[in-house]
Amino acid sequence: MCKITLACWDYDRALPVLDGSLQLDGFKLQCHAEPPGTLFPLAVGAAPFDITELSFASYLIQLSRGESQYIGLPIFLSRAFRHGAIYVRADQGITSPKDLEGRVVGVPEYAMTLAVWVRGILADEYGVDVSALKYRTGGLNIPGRVERLSLQIPPTIDLQPLDPTVSLNAAILAGELDAIIAPAPPRAFSDADPRVRRLIDPAGPAERDYFQRTKIFPPMHILGIKKSVSDRHPALAGAVFKLFMDAREIAMARVKSVAESSANRQMSPWFAEAYEQAVTVMGADYWSYGVDKNSADLEAFCRYCHDQHLTSRRLSPAELFHPDTC
Repeated sequence: MCKITLACWDYDRALPVLDGSLQLDGFKLQCHAEPPGTLFPLAVGAAPFDITELSFASYLIQLSRGESQYIGLPIFLSRAFRHGAIYVRADQGITSPKDLEGRVVGVPEYAMTLAVWVRGILADEYGVDVSALKYRTGGLNIPGRVERLSLQIPPTIDLQPLDPTVSLNAAILAGELDAIIAPAPPRAFSDADPRVRRLIDPAGPAERDYFQRTKIFPPMHILGIKKSVSDRHPALAGAVFKLFMDAREIAMARVKSVAESSANRQMSPWFAEAYEQAVTVMGADYWSYGVDKNSADLEAFCRYCHDQHLTSRRLSPAELFHPDTC
């Protein structure tokens, strides 16, 4: 039996694969549960895993350049609305997204998927000229983070790294940044420092309105199969897609069961309410895989990556994924 290595984080929709509850017929899966921060640099470099979680933006960048060692599968391991990912200095008079124009804004990486979505949403939803922001890159709470891929950003965009000894959190507290765009809160916000607040707060109503109008639930991470492995095993891509579809069904059923149970099995006081709200706004199949059900999401992301000078050409959803999964 052929051994295949697989690496992704321990998402509930991946656990049935990671813990061996589901098997890949004809293959022995050697699974590794690792966080995205570990996997993403590996995927664009040494590519040690046969199947791996990928940054969606990094994948599109490499795909447009003909450099990707992986072929994507429309398995969206991570998705998230990102209206709440913008944090601002409370004393800088930034009261609306439009006020970000001309400001110095920190982001862990200019090319990270989160930043692509936030800039796209700022432009489409709030009319922000995102090329007018002055971008500073670095680690969010720990200094030293750098772009994982080389970029060809035009000089008209002010993009510079922070000093490698300074984090974004330290920079905003020192007044060197007016705002931060990040997938997790800067430590100052988590610590309830009054100097840093969330720009769109509460974010939930804006995100629900956004979905109802656009039908977009932003994909952040996908799964990819190494091209050399896929070439050796032509049926593998379709089998992996089905495997993760089955795992998703198990996870969705558990979420529904927990939300509707008589005793709260999750350490979240409003778990049931959150589930009911998601179903009401987005439908029971709110975490969908595949191309057809996610065409609006994919079209928007391809456009954003090209508009933001990350892809060398505008890709189409049809060319992003293995044909057996489209």
